[in-house]
Amino acid sequence: MADIVIINPRFEPSYWGMDHLLPFMGKSANLPVACLPLLAALTPEEHTVTLIDENAEEIDFDRCAKADIVAMTGMSVQRFRMKEILGELKSRGCFVAIGGPWITVQEDYFDDEPADAIFIGEAEETWPQFLNEWKQGLNQYRYEQRDKTDMTKVPTPRFDMLDMKKYAFGSIQFSRGCPFQCEFCDIIVTFGRRPRIKTTDQVIAELEAIRRTGLRIAFVVDDNLIGNKKAIKEVLKEVIVWQRKNGYPLSLFTEASIDLADDAELMDLMVEANFIATFIGIESPSEDSLRETKKFQNVRTGGTLLEKVHRIQDAGMEVWCGMIMGFDSDDVGIFERQIEFIQQARISFSMSGMLSAIPKTPLHARLEAEGRLDHSDRSEFGTNVIPLKMSREELLEGYFEVLNRLYEPQAYFDRTDALFMNPDFDYGITSKQRWWKISTRWFLDEMRCAVEGLGLFARLMKNVPEPDLRKEYRKRFKAFIKVHRRPGLVLFYVFHMAMHYHTWKMARSMSSRSQQLVNSF
Repeated sequence: MADIVIINPRFEPSYWGMDHLLPFMGKSANLPVACLPLLAALTPEEHTVTLIDENAEEIDFDRCAKADIVAMTGMSVQRFRMKEILGELKSRGCFVAIGGPWITVQEDYFDDEPADAIFIGEAEETWPQFLNEWKQGLNQYRYEQRDKTDMTKVPTPRFDMLDMKKYAFGSIQFSRGCPFQCEFCDIIVTFGRRPRIKTTDQVIAELEAIRRTGLRIAFVVDDNLIGNKKAIKEVLKEVIVWQRKNGYPLSLFTEASIDLADDAELMDLMVEANFIATFIGIESPSEDSLRETKKFQNVRTGGTLLEKVHRIQDAGMEVWCGMIMGFDSDDVGIFERQIEFIQQARISFSMSGMLSAIPKTPLHARLEAEGRLDHSDRSEFGTNVIPLKMSREELLEGYFEVLNRLYEPQAYFDRTDALFMNPDFDYGITSKQRWWKISTRWFLDEMRCAVEGLGLFARLMKNVPEPDLRKEYRKRFKAFIKVHRRPGLVLFYVFHMAMHYHTWKMARSMSSRSQQLVNSF
């Protein structure tokens, strides 16, 4: 029997981290990374497992020193902290295994102080294999599955092994893989271009597991939920049945490609399944940039990008987006174009970033061949890409300008209220049914959401130190409640206020260099 500790390192403050928002919500982290509870579920019962998410609790290194195996995962933005943790663990004589997205694309990153075992790509087969070999004293150094994981065999994650009360949202997964070929993307490197999807029974079991935690909102972490449209439609139909049967206990949000807007049936099914928002990789309003990076799905016929975003919003889902600056086709005019597009699109939250070349991607290989990569690990410019039509200084300054102008209060609320101040605006299942008619459970949840929304607003008024922001929030809130009477929308709108404070604070802190520059906001 092995005593195992599995660690997810803390993230640098970032857009996704919601660092300046979480204290208002009384939470420690936004959501649990999917791999922690999944690795626990993949571990044979003969072993003991302790999960440590440093975003929710401190790492107990004395506890780690007593373990037989300490495993660590991590993404690119966690790599510096991963090195620090690895050094501390090795100094205590720990047996350390490392896996996850970063080491998958940069296998030699930790060679200065190597781990005892590394895992490349998915680990549904290699993690149990490693544990079996470790028991026999025969473990290898490098593990990589020959084939992609059969998603129909993936177990339900062990959410019960995490303190889920510390998280704002839950996380679940329906599928892996994306059919597209974006030059900069490492998703297809790790998960491949053939979407693989869980069975409806697996999905329902995962929804039940999240429901038992008491969380009411969950992020479906698929990098493109609709990669296989035919298959996901069948799953969504069963999710709808489950939601109806249980009084709609969960609101869901996810990531999808823009071609969602071309499929009315799919949008309708997602709304019926109570998806309230979707994150879309729009990347750029420039068709030249989109074609250059092989994001052909964004330039297909069926309307403009702007029209497609509005179509998804009008169907009953909010749109969040990813935007990128610094493609070869971009000159300094791209910054104004990005701002104009996001304002016109009525998108509150844009994860805007500078183009970055991830190892093993086609972009990295091309720029390496062209001699346009900065190989320093902590570039002062925030990206390893040397742009073609502007200087590195111009790219960085333009990036800061976009962030600050997008999250300047007037601009932010102008585009947010362009959507929210429509009296007919609603999202998810309540855009289909009157909220008080859905179920008794839903009615009670609406009342609770109203109370939580008012409480969150009170905490903003008490704790946001900037008087001008508090004044702006009061003005916007008063205007909102004159238009909308649905209790649940109160929490949703006040969340947008709190999220504004987070993004506004992030933009100012990064551009002033008072915090570590983290690309992709």
